[in-house]
Amino acid sequence: MKFCSQCGNPVTQRIPEGDSRLRFVCDTCHTIHYQNPNIVAGCVPTWGSKVLLCRRAIEPRRGYWTLPAGFMENGETVEQAAVRETAEEACARVRNLNIYTLIDVPHISQVHVFFRAELVDVDFAAGPESLEVQLFEEADIPWDELAFRTVGRTLEYFYADRRAEDYPVRSESIPPLAQPANT
Repeated sequence: MKFCSQCGNPVTQRIPEGDSRLRFVCDTCHTIHYQNPNIVAGCVPTWGSKVLLCRRAIEPRRGYWTLPAGFMENGETVEQAAVRETAEEACARVRNLNIYTLIDVPHISQVHVFFRAELVDVDFAAGPESLEVQLFEEADIPWDELAFRTVGRTLEYFYADRRAEDYPVRSESIPPLAQPANT
């Protein structure tokens, strides 16, 4: 950040009085610009024993499969964001949403929240952000072609919990991928 969104003057990065973190602060109007994590909301939409996945038409990870999900917008609940993203990416309607996974991804300042949901019908199609949309049985999930680790973890939990017929709310943190050592 270089300029204040309140007055347009340059900002500096410093720890404001009474705070403990570096923040962008406007030296002219004294506005403190807080930068907070983004929330990604989505669904595990099911139809019988199948799960609906979308092949991404956009970066990052274009061409890889994902659960329908995306960034929450101001003015909506997490559940509303999950429903909206499912409609946008898969042209699908869902019902009976239950919060399922809450996965912190602190190294990219995101929190991913997935809901278990039932498809209302099988009238779905690829939205503008998807190349294709398809229902998958567990044995057919393209595990090596999943776009994000949060999607893989959510699906792993889902299939394990489905076998146990118990769906607890899952919460975890995903660390950054290990970088190869310099040799």
